[in-house]
Order: sequence, then structure tokens, then C-alpha cells
Amino acid sequence: MDNNHNHFSLSSRFLLLLLPLLLHIHHVRSELQLNYYLESCPRAEEIIKEQVAQLYHKHGNTAVSWIRNLFHDCMVKSCDASIYLDTANGQESEKTSPKNFGMRNFKYVETIKQALESECPNTVSCADIVALSARDGLLWLGGPRVEMRTGRKDSKESYLAEVESSLPNHNDSMSSVLSRFQSIGVDTEGTVALFGAHSVGRVHCVNLVHRLYPTVDPTLDPDYAKYLKGRCPTPNPDPEAVLYSRNDRETTMILDNMYYKNILNHKGLLIVDQELVTDSTTSPFVEKMAADNGYFHDQFARALLILSENNPLTGDQGEIRKVCRYVNSA
Repeated sequence: MDNNHNHFSLSSRFLLLLLPLLLHIHHVRSELQLNYYLESCPRAEEIIKEQVAQLYHKHGNTAVSWIRNLFHDCMVKSCDASIYLDTANGQESEKTSPKNFGMRNFKYVETIKQALESECPNTVSCADIVALSARDGLLWLGGPRVEMRTGRKDSKESYLAEVESSLPNHNDSMSSVLSRFQSIGVDTEGTVALFGAHSVGRVHCVNLVHRLYPTVDPTLDPDYAKYLKGRCPTPNPDPEAVLYSRNDRETTMILDNMYYKNILNHKGLLIVDQELVTDSTTSPFVEKMAADNGYFHDQFARALLILSENNPLTGDQGEIRKVCRYVNSA
């Protein structure tokens, strides 16, 4: 009898310990869902799609910014639109971090937000705009379709201190980059695919000159190094000046596997790009993606979805900001 009783107690205790964890996993999963706004704002996703298209036709580079915003927001703490908050009430904005140097087009998120507020006030979160604008921007860049779940809430605070530890640096070791992505559930294959975002957009000379001056990095293709020196003619570029090189000169605004072909030919802009080729854990995936654009797109879509669902605020956590730059006034 005692043995049975003890056995029952242990099982019960184990279940009681496990239950909150299971409920939490189920809760987060069930809070984020496809077509979350179907009843509360039926045209929400359509409005975001329309706005992303209009902005793309006016300012093509916004499509790149939406993908970059997702990465810079979701890697830091949570996919909660904390990246959009301006400095206010003694909280310094994440935008002020050197890791967010060169981030652009923040003002256009308010264009999307205003269109949503006109249709359905206080309904669609800025965090869901982060996810859905990235999804729709990706299509304008010739990328894959990603089915994004929605239902995120917005953060009430900035996480400037966390930006430094959360976002990989352009000269980090590959092992530290991989472990950073692993911590949010993106495996090595997915990490290599996300680097393919370097197939579009540009890199400021500030992040390139250490590979060119005082001597050229021997891992760089010599002709390519000469081209980069033409783009970045001084070892001390003015951060305020728009001095940059495009990530991919051939299919500039198309998210494709040209990035992998370039880095295999020693034409990566950043040290970390070149490390993908030389590191034995990542190089097989680089070669596979260089050979097969469809495979790259599949892996990119899979990894972007994981990234977009990193630790979301749901239910009564967070809030739905009226303006993405500021928390709601109490």
C-alpha cells in the first residue's frame, strides 16, 4: 500500500511540475495563430500587404529594411517591436546601439500603422507589423512565401543593453554566431540560410575598411578588393556619409543564392561572410545553397519563421501601441 502510495505521489508531483511547462508551451503556440485578426480586423493582412507594395514602388529599399527590422527586433529578447521605440521617459532607444548602425526606413512603419489604425483602431500590434511586413517585403525581393502566425503584443520597454549581447557582430567567430542563433531555436542550416539576406541591401564602409586598410585581407579576391577600395577610398570613412558597397552587384535587389556563389569566390563583404566558407560546420550548407536556389529559399523560409516566433508577448502581456515609436500613455 505504502509503495503504491509513494509511487502515486511521485507521479503526481512530476505531473504537477510538468503541467505549467506544457500549458505554457500550448498557450504561446495557441496565442500565435494564422489569421489572428480574421474577426477583429478582417483586412489587417491585406492592408499591410498594400502598404508594403506602395512603399516598395516609392522606395525599393524598404523591402530590405522590413527583413532587417525583423532580424534586429526578434533576436533581442522577443519579437515585440521594441526596436521601433524612440528614446523616451529615461529609456534609451535600441536604435542608438552601434549594432543598429545604418538601420533605415523606421518612419515608414508609421505609414503602415496609420493605415491600420484608420481601419481598426487599437487592434493590430506593431510586433505583427514587423512580422507581416517582412513576409510581404520578401516577396517583392523574389524570395519565398512564408506563412506567418500573428497575435503578438508590443513591448512596453526598450532593451538597449541586450542588443550588444544578442545581435551577432560582423567579425564574431562562427561558433559564437551559431550558438547565438541556436539559443533561439535556429539550427546551423537555418543560420547559413539567414545569412543569405546579405544577398540584398548594402554594407557601410565603416564595417568594411578593416579588410582593406592598412593591407588588404588575403582572403579577399584581389579584383574585388580593388573595387571595394573604389567604394571606400579612405580608412576612416565618415559615418554620416553614405559610403557603402552593395552586398551583391549582380542581382542587387533579388534575394537569391548569388550571395553563396560570391562568398565561394572570395567576394564576401564581411569577415563573417567569409567564415561561412572556411568553417567546416557551415561550408557544406554554403555549397549546397550555392548550387540550389530552391533549397536556399526553403531553408530561409523555415528559419525566418522560427525567428519571427521568438519568445512573443501574447495574451495580456505587453500592449497594442497606438504609435509604434512610443508606448501608450497610461
